[in-house]
Amino acid sequence: MITGKAACGMQYAVKKGGNAVGYCSLTIKCGTRDEGDFHNGIAHFTEHTLFKGTGHKSARVINGYLDKLGGELNAFTTKEEIVIHSTVLKEDLGKAASLLLELATCPAFPEEEIEVERGVVIDEINSYKDSPADDVYDKFEEALLADHPLGKTILGTAASVRKITSAELREFVRERFTPGNMALAIVADIDERKMEEAVLKLAGKVFDGDWQESKERLLVPVNGTPVFNRTVNKKNHEVNAVLGGLAPSLYDKDDRFPAILLNNIIGGPASNSLLNDLLREKHGWVYGVESSYTQYSETGVMAISLGCERTNLEKCLAAVRKVIRKMQDEPLSESALKAAKKQLLGQLAISSDNGETQCLSMGKSLVSFGKVSSDQENREAICSISAESLQRVARNTFDPEKTSSLIFL
Repeated sequence: MITGKAACGMQYAVKKGGNAVGYCSLTIKCGTRDEGDFHNGIAHFTEHTLFKGTGHKSARVINGYLDKLGGELNAFTTKEEIVIHSTVLKEDLGKAASLLLELATCPAFPEEEIEVERGVVIDEINSYKDSPADDVYDKFEEALLADHPLGKTILGTAASVRKITSAELREFVRERFTPGNMALAIVADIDERKMEEAVLKLAGKVFDGDWQESKERLLVPVNGTPVFNRTVNKKNHEVNAVLGGLAPSLYDKDDRFPAILLNNIIGGPASNSLLNDLLREKHGWVYGVESSYTQYSETGVMAISLGCERTNLEKCLAAVRKVIRKMQDEPLSESALKAAKKQLLGQLAISSDNGETQCLSMGKSLVSFGKVSSDQENREAICSISAESLQRVARNTFDPEKTSSLIFL
């Protein structure tokens, strides 16, 4: 792998991998938390409308530009990044990378296209009303991080999206989409030096004018909101519940990896996670239960989500608390800890074998840390986790006096 920074300030990483297919992503350090005084939802709306035309291509041309090559073009928004990415045959990587940079550096935001996409985004917002499992988590995190930039919803509201103008979109991009906030990542079966040369040549061509200097992200302390235990009557057939609290941040060197392992043990994707084994396999109280750990710059959020029949709610919550108390009170045996680490390492290895996953991960690492951590570094961090550190994270994250809950009845 080769990493570096172009003269314009844009970071890049290129890695040899895959076969006939190449992967390309442009990660922009600009998410919902960076909206400032702009209307809530503008980051996500920007992501949608980047595809609606540039100074050189119409929306119609953009939509078919990579499709006609058999490739794919997509994007997503998080609270801390906007990511545009593509999958193409490796011989078409130059076209893909050029298109990603064009979308980010000279979007046109034509009024007629903006109005059409506004309806699409508002429909997406309304669709969450029919998905209580997603809605309850968003509302939980919004309440947990209230009065902090991370507490803003990614989609915004229908009312806020209706107020976003083409001029505001252009201003948002002008302020936030700067070379120093961008990271271009490529994974393909091509010589890494050749890929680096192509990236530097492309960056020099795209960023040949004057660009606004990148602003440092303002980190805001997370003081934590008062613990809440709220129940909202939604009159749904299934009850949806979320409980959890603040967790280690992306930059917490001591506790971040123990938190990742703790989350995997409690309610990770494997069928042998403690919560799945107890609530679903043993008792049949739920169809699905999971634990999630989201890492942000100033803090993290670890939350347990489940859906069940009303009559099983209290039994489920009691079982969840039982699992948490066990992790807090009883250190894992040496054999159990070894098995948990091996499982996590296996999951990460299988995930990283996917070229697209590698590419997206490289971009995230570059904008967050200014480098890409090697597989060996991650492996060593996981192998060094102790039973005591797992207990510490479990006690701090799920301290009864700091744990909140939200239930949709």
